[in-house]
Amino acid sequence: MSEGSWREVFGHAEPYADQVDGIETALETAREGGFTVVEGACGTGKTMLALSAGIDLVRDPDSDYERVVVLTSVKQQLRQFEEDLETINANLPGEWDPVSGLTLVGKADVCPYNREGVAEFDDGVVYDRCENLRERTRDLTGEGGATTAGSLAADARSQQTGLADSGRSDGGIRLLESAGETASYPPEIPTYDDGGPAGGVEYCPFYAQYLEDLPDEGDEGGSRAEAVPFDLTDVGLVTPEELVSLGMRHGSCPHSIMGAALPEVEVVIGNYYHAFDPTTTGAFTGELLNEETFVVCDEAHMLEPRVRDLVSEGIADTSLRDAVTECSRVLQPLEFDREGRSTESGSKTADADLVRAELNDSDVSADEIEAVRDFLEALREELDRRVRAHLDGEHRGWKSDLMELEDAEIPLRDPQVPAEDEISAWAREAGYGEKLWVRTESVGAVVARIINEAEGEEKSRAAPAVGRVVGEWYRRDHTEYFREVELERTWNEEEPADSWRRAYNGRLALHNCVPSDAIGSRLASFGGGILMSATLEPMDVFTEVTGLDYLEGEDRPVATRRYGLHFPEENRESFAVAAPKFTYENRGAPGEETPTRRQYADAIGQVASVPGNVLVGMPSYAEAEWAAGVLEARVEKPVLLDAASGDDATETLKDEFFAGEGKVLVTSLRGTLTEGVDYGGDRLAAAAVCGVPIVNTSSPRTKAVRRAYDDAFGDGFTYALTVPAVRKARQAIGRVIRGPEEVGIRVLVDERYAREEWDSVRKFLPEDEREEFQPVSPDMLGLGLDRFRDRL
Repeated sequence: MSEGSWREVFGHAEPYADQVDGIETALETAREGGFTVVEGACGTGKTMLALSAGIDLVRDPDSDYERVVVLTSVKQQLRQFEEDLETINANLPGEWDPVSGLTLVGKADVCPYNREGVAEFDDGVVYDRCENLRERTRDLTGEGGATTAGSLAADARSQQTGLADSGRSDGGIRLLESAGETASYPPEIPTYDDGGPAGGVEYCPFYAQYLEDLPDEGDEGGSRAEAVPFDLTDVGLVTPEELVSLGMRHGSCPHSIMGAALPEVEVVIGNYYHAFDPTTTGAFTGELLNEETFVVCDEAHMLEPRVRDLVSEGIADTSLRDAVTECSRVLQPLEFDREGRSTESGSKTADADLVRAELNDSDVSADEIEAVRDFLEALREELDRRVRAHLDGEHRGWKSDLMELEDAEIPLRDPQVPAEDEISAWAREAGYGEKLWVRTESVGAVVARIINEAEGEEKSRAAPAVGRVVGEWYRRDHTEYFREVELERTWNEEEPADSWRRAYNGRLALHNCVPSDAIGSRLASFGGGILMSATLEPMDVFTEVTGLDYLEGEDRPVATRRYGLHFPEENRESFAVAAPKFTYENRGAPGEETPTRRQYADAIGQVASVPGNVLVGMPSYAEAEWAAGVLEARVEKPVLLDAASGDDATETLKDEFFAGEGKVLVTSLRGTLTEGVDYGGDRLAAAAVCGVPIVNTSSPRTKAVRRAYDDAFGDGFTYALTVPAVRKARQAIGRVIRGPEEVGIRVLVDERYAREEWDSVRKFLPEDEREEFQPVSPDMLGLGLDRFRDRL
């Protein structure tokens, strides 16, 4: 493509000046193997900017880029990329092929059986049930198999069940429907009669058809893309719903089609875990993570915390239990055989001969399996001992009132002093040495293989996952990694009435405190890209904590750009209210009547009285509940309270907020309603943020992260706590003005936003925002609000 050819890809008539600068910077930087970091306020057109640059590189014959991979943590933004790609395709020059695109989702979203809740499928079992059916289908059709994939698919079509009074009925034949299409298969899982005592082997007809469409291994130049039942050069963007529809129409597995199409499409839209979660990248998207990919990291202010969670590890108490059981199931036939006893009633695992044969084909011995079993059993006993000791010390009488227990963390070392954790020290003193730690993963893999072979089904087993984390626990250092026991509230009636396991899910957690290496090394695997968000400042902090500094050290350029709001300034008013700091020391508990709370109640009451919808963001859900109670007594409009709840409840609350006359929505700044939600048009007239939403600094994990950041960057409080908190506040405030015609009020309430003092956060606001957010005293806020309304 020639200079400026990106304009032919650009989906609108004329780009903004900021888009021109951003696209051309991204192109220049990416051609040198580098990355562009863009902070762009709402209205910058970041999505179109990133897609235009990436697609131009992919379509350029002189470029090495073959695809664009978009990563975002917010569903709303995922849909925005889909919409902008469709806009690009709708406005391409007439002779151009449409840009092919695919949105990545999991099996639960695209499996027709799971979507319709038939054939014993549901979200809880879809992955294991799917893998089991695939394995059986491969066994039936592979080398030396009983039949062919084409025959299995044809047989499924012939097994349609005559049930005229339920489901779709064509002459009494019931067929599976999903995504507006009808497959030629019944809703029940078909079986192949292999002559065995079980009466037939279940298989997946969709997967059988996919296997039938794959080229033979001997076909020169054949690829998985040949199994995709649509023309990738002509189809444009394929959404998950369309993928299911196409798969249903062809009778082929939508998830397998998605995997086959991935390397061939020009734009792949997914989530952060598609690039940063070790399990997902190894099993599915690894082939996209190379120098031929231009990566777009959207909502990049969330990159650091999301990746920190993805690269942290854990071993659940129940997983330890299951891994011990799996090891015993493999050992039991050998023990019974030595004693001359039958294994039929003692174990579901096959006979001793199978176990010996599998062990002979591996580098694992029965003695090693026994040693690992004993180690994991002892580890679980140690976990149990520590949880009981913690509860005895912190909650005397806990056995008589399990319902009163709350989530808890039990640190395994002083979070502020890097040192060997107590579990590692216990193991060392008990004689569990290095070889046992590092061999547990290999042993677990062999145990799982033996059980799957014996049971004739491919299922996820606990032993390999437990073994992998055990190995990581031993190998990782004690400065950047923090180990603790996590207790998550649950309720399990099957556990004894006086057991903590009735009230808790217990977990040995291995936290990666500083994910910069994980982020930087993953970004380095791409050819180049864009990282973008509305809130990335301070840029130097962002580039450090995301490992981009490492790339610059490898002579890969990193360019930074910031584009502010370019909508009319007269349409907005912004205040930084110098109320006392909203800290626990100043405000007291939510039920207390303190001078600080009275000032905040007055401030949010005045903002909430603005006509139209008003968003109030508080540092926590407990403070949100307090604020909602205050506002119910002060404003003459409905007050909606967002609690820590599931996605469905949040969506319902959002819909209620948007419907009808003006309301007040009170939420936590650490929730999902203050970022990634579109409040465009007249959906939001004002927003107030109370306090600086720094996470709970008393948490052991938070203390460990802060200490690790002290060692890595010199100022853990600023890098790990303060800067992310200010970004949260800016995200909430940024919901107000979303377009050139919109009018709104933005209020930050806390003197740390208003004054330049030792603990001020004002310096972390970009310069133009510092100019716009006028410092005002609490008693002058009402006057400022009145003047703005009078001016309109």
